[in-house]
Amino acid sequence: MSQKGVAVWLTGLPSAGKSTIAASLKKHLREMGLVAVILDSDDVRAWLSKGLGFSRKDRDENIFKLAEVAYRIVDGGALAIVAAISPYQEARERARKRIGAFLEVYVKCPIEICVERDVKGLYGKAKSGGITNMTGLDDPYEPPLAPDLTLETDCESIEGCVERILGGLRDRGYIG
Repeated sequence: MSQKGVAVWLTGLPSAGKSTIAASLKKHLREMGLVAVILDSDDVRAWLSKGLGFSRKDRDENIFKLAEVAYRIVDGGALAIVAAISPYQEARERARKRIGAFLEVYVKCPIEICVERDVKGLYGKAKSGGITNMTGLDDPYEPPLAPDLTLETDCESIEGCVERILGGLRDRGYIG
């Protein structure tokens, strides 16, 4: 199967399903014989963005770093699957401009469902004052204005979401 380099940028609230979709998408792409790399913001913060906090400036810097790594993966002809809250429209637009081949996927889920799914307990910590600048609570999430795909994870299965992304990649000529 043929492929062209592209970044699949999964954006949405914490616990919306970005990392789960990313892992399933990578598995499907690998089974198709394609090269795909996941850049999960939680993991990347530990090695590339260590020391950054959650101020707007620090979040923008984290997205800048993710975009730069994704650009290099895409430039090498592989698929970069970025799973990052990336709450600000302006930072996502800068990432799109830097990377070029870019599929913005809005992983949409009501905050009430995200709170129920929260295995890390972040929403609870934020509500009790243990965390500040929590996206969706005391820090804004700016939904994409015109995403390439919108996945509603409260009513779509992970498999269905992955199939829709694969369809979007096929339709745009990124995978054969």
